Amino acid sequence: MAVAFSTDSSEVINRSLGISPPSRTSSESVETLYEIPRCVQWVKKHGFHKVALQFPDSLLVDSTEVALKMEKETGAKVYILGDTSYGSCCVDEVAAQHVNADCIVHYGQSCLSPTSHLPVLYVFCCQPVDVEHCVQSFRKLIPDQNTRVIIMSDVTYSASINEISSRLSQEYACLVTSSLNIPDSNLDTESSTQKSEQDTDSTSTKQDSLDQDNQVICRFGRTFCLQADTELDSYSIFYIGKESLTLTNLMMGYNRCMFYSYNPDGRNCRKETLNVNKALMKRYYMVEKAKEANVVGIVAGTLGVSDYLTVINNLKEIVKKAGKKSYTFVMGKLNVPKLANFMEIDVFVLVACSENTLIDSSEFYRPVVTPFEMELACNSCREWTGEYITDFRELLPGAPSHVPMSEGTGEDETDVSLISGGMRRVGLREEQTTGSTAVVKRDDVLTVAEVNSGASFLQSLSWQGLEQKLGETDVTTAVEGRTGIAAGYTHEPGAGGDKEGPQA
Repeated sequence: MAVAFSTDSSEVINRSLGISPPSRTSSESVETLYEIPRCVQWVKKHGFHKVALQFPDSLLVDSTEVALKMEKETGAKVYILGDTSYGSCCVDEVAAQHVNADCIVHYGQSCLSPTSHLPVLYVFCCQPVDVEHCVQSFRKLIPDQNTRVIIMSDVTYSASINEISSRLSQEYACLVTSSLNIPDSNLDTESSTQKSEQDTDSTSTKQDSLDQDNQVICRFGRTFCLQADTELDSYSIFYIGKESLTLTNLMMGYNRCMFYSYNPDGRNCRKETLNVNKALMKRYYMVEKAKEANVVGIVAGTLGVSDYLTVINNLKEIVKKAGKKSYTFVMGKLNVPKLANFMEIDVFVLVACSENTLIDSSEFYRPVVTPFEMELACNSCREWTGEYITDFRELLPGAPSHVPMSEGTGEDETDVSLISGGMRRVGLREEQTTGSTAVVKRDDVLTVAEVNSGASFLQSLSWQGLEQKLGETDVTTAVEGRTGIAAGYTHEPGAGGDKEGPQA
């Protein structure tokens, strides 16, 4: 009996993957879900002629119907932005500028990061929430009515947060409700965005009327107000939404608060059991890896979030002062093969929005850190306190979390590596950072070492790419090469002919 070691090629081609396509939204619900009247009013109000509609992958199935309705009612030319350059939560200004769009309408999940070039209208495509079930789940999770709680939600469930808050505030005296902080675009779009967030606006108005001495905290696109005599650490956070990058980002940013979550789709609630301390220690290990690095790759993970260029330039300056070499990369969405092409890089720094900057780099050949972690590794004035910053704008000069680098004492600083156990140099002298010598000066602690850079790495490789060798290669006549496919060329036995043809 013959045993087949491989299947027939036709079976592979005809194999069904069993992937069910996403269901389309009914025509009656498209107007409401995608807020077509509000989008049309915004486009007409500002006289836009080219409109870019950005959809996440889950909503692309409705994109053509939405675009046709927009074109019919506005008379503008509408473009669909499908495959975003980076995360779908960020506004893709790069793709919109390719068609010279006047504005962008962003649908679905959003990180609420401010943009820098084009006016943006956010449509969150809000999903329904069973308010009664959510309120009952809240009571079961938090039975003590004197508990200090902050209610937050995913943007797609923001339409129901004020109704839930009004139901619970009658029982819980220390309840605080957050509101969405929608970024202002270059044009005055406040009235249109407020129209879609009437419940949130009422909460903001109530907060504005509170005592001026109260603490107003605005982070991660959400604003809430605490009493002046209370600390944020004393509050628990009740999150309405599915398990997502938004929830992970909030838990890392407010890592001293207890988190509870309610999933409207699954109608289940739970106390979040993510070991934040373990996650922070894992990130601190990445900081130690960044301290070991000599060559740093700065990866632009966004081209739409405002101040990204300022952060990249700031990182270059910090890395240079720390005696390291840096290179800048723009490569779209990250994956393992892309970064594996640059083995001379010791560590990569991803400059992205707060929800996409934290990635698990365990599968990558080199660690991928955040700008905050890179600054911890290079700036001796910034100490690890457990506070974690995912929004890179908080690190810029003038921001509350900015820590300037010391000017230095003129002497080299050393410490002990927690990874290798050896001595390492924290920074270089000013005259050594600008010099072009191939080795660093010997001192009492460190021996002579070669400055590791991309050029020196390439020189150490046995294969350095194709060489032109102009004038050294004989000119030959072009000949016909093999025909067929790699699985079986025509000259091979059993592949359409036994006669061997000319070789390339």
